[in-house]
Amino acid sequence: MFIKIEKYKMLKKLLFMLLNYSLTINAQNISIYPYLQNATSNSITIMWECENCNSSILEWGDSPSLGNIVYPTSEITSSSTLIHSAEIYELYPHSKYYYRVKTETETTSLYTFITESNSSDEVGINIIAMSDMQHDPNFPNKFNQINNAIIDYFNQNYFTDLNESLSMVLIPGDLVSSGNNYHHWKDHFFSQSKELFSSIPFYPVLGNHEENSELYFKYMDLPKNGTLGYEEQWWYKDNSNVRIIGLNSNAQFRISEQLNWLDSLLDSTISDDRIDFVFAQLHHPHHSELWTPGNTNFTGKIISLLEEFTEISNKPSIHFYGHTHGYSRGESRDHEHLMINVATAGGAIDYWGDWPQQDYEEYSISEDEWGYVLVQVTAGENPKFVLKRLSLGDQHNNKYNQIIDSIEIRLNNSNPEKPICLSPNSIDSINANYSFVFNSSSFIDDFDEHGGSHWQVSLTCNDFDSPIIDKWVQHQNIYNDEIIDNTNQLTSQSLIGFQPNKSYCWRVRYRDKSLKWSNWSDPTTFNTVNNQIELKISPNPIVDESIVSIPYYSSSTVKIYNIEGKLIKTFINPNDSIIKLNNFDFIPGTYILKLFSNEIYDSQIKFTVI
Repeated sequence: MFIKIEKYKMLKKLLFMLLNYSLTINAQNISIYPYLQNATSNSITIMWECENCNSSILEWGDSPSLGNIVYPTSEITSSSTLIHSAEIYELYPHSKYYYRVKTETETTSLYTFITESNSSDEVGINIIAMSDMQHDPNFPNKFNQINNAIIDYFNQNYFTDLNESLSMVLIPGDLVSSGNNYHHWKDHFFSQSKELFSSIPFYPVLGNHEENSELYFKYMDLPKNGTLGYEEQWWYKDNSNVRIIGLNSNAQFRISEQLNWLDSLLDSTISDDRIDFVFAQLHHPHHSELWTPGNTNFTGKIISLLEEFTEISNKPSIHFYGHTHGYSRGESRDHEHLMINVATAGGAIDYWGDWPQQDYEEYSISEDEWGYVLVQVTAGENPKFVLKRLSLGDQHNNKYNQIIDSIEIRLNNSNPEKPICLSPNSIDSINANYSFVFNSSSFIDDFDEHGGSHWQVSLTCNDFDSPIIDKWVQHQNIYNDEIIDNTNQLTSQSLIGFQPNKSYCWRVRYRDKSLKWSNWSDPTTFNTVNNQIELKISPNPIVDESIVSIPYYSSSTVKIYNIEGKLIKTFINPNDSIIKLNNFDFIPGTYILKLFSNEIYDSQIKFTVI
């Protein structure tokens, strides 16, 4: 009898374990927690994913008690998972709502979202832009750290719920390492961003790593206003006084269709009084200082259309991009247009020295680092936006939400005062063989500081369409960990390249740090004198230090020999036609300084060191 009872107990226990195992296998587990998509002033889409789903609902309401239910549509994402999508309609503008997701076995926490304001309400917004958060095995949780940094920044600076101060997140591509890999989406992107995207809607565009995958389009619900058949490949949405445009910059993807669509959209935006600024996003750069192999001509065409738009409409614009893993800010020379690299939000950094790199004149700053960009947009009577780069440093230099760059752009920005050409002028004759300093008046502006200068020299004052000198100088250039401050060159600039015995005309204009140019100065003439080659050393003999003045050549070389003909020193392409010689660099004696242009001997001078 005892044996029968024990067998019964064991059988009962086994049946219980099998039943429990069966329930576990078939349990509805939420694999991707709720996130927000495609918000408007009266609607929003909420999406989530679960495993072994048979039923799943969205509960929502204008208070924590909820009270409303939406039954979602669903689509297979992997063999055992379904992505659910629930759209809520007839909401009130700029209002907070509560929601949660419920399955048969799991109920999520209570989340909130806030609908957008009506554009007529003129309510400002904050936007985060970041990209290239694909998985880096060396720093696998970096994207999560950046999301936490964003949340911390708003908690520390706004003292409200996150979605009361942050409206949306833009992502110009490369959300994952491989768009066709389900686990990259689940584990690398959504699991690390669930705290942020459960309350803030995000709007991505395709990068090269998305591979135009079906999973990307299953996971996203984007505005469907692009070209017919490609609605979510490119699109636009309005929020407050900003029109946001998403584009697909992947290799040769329907370029003509996109350009035609964009041209038409921008044309209609010119006369749209609701829109003060246009922010476009696409993955690839036109010029990339940290990684030149990433350059694309397509983005150059996009920039041209945006520049034309800003010129006609006087509405400033931005294009955000990624692809290169670092931060860069540049500006169009002749238009109120910014080019902003918002990487990297997790991907491996493109460090200085790792790749082919180039210092482009339109860029003021490039930094190899992790981070994100915040754009604070003001609406109303005086629209403006302030763009800030918040850095998380790199693997060698840790930072946390450190603002390393900032720029303010105003819709109604006034022009700086027109500068005055001081020297040279009509009574001056300058030596064509030397660089010459051009001087202009002080910068005067009601609000801004001096941001840049543009110098031109022509053969006639009536035609500057093809100037012989065309030099644009920005107030700073941060490149390859070097900070170059050009402030002292903005009203005084050394220019070279003149022919002897000619008459020239020059002019200059000033730009403020908010991208507004002054009118050109009144053009001023000057003359050059003969081409006599002359070398000067003063003082000679050298007792302490002497200055060598030489004619300027684009490829000049100065060589110094001792009296026995032995080469002692070489100077290649001396700057500003000036060389400093110190007596401690030489033993006492007599030396010969020879000037070569394009490796051809031109002239020489003898000097003595005491």
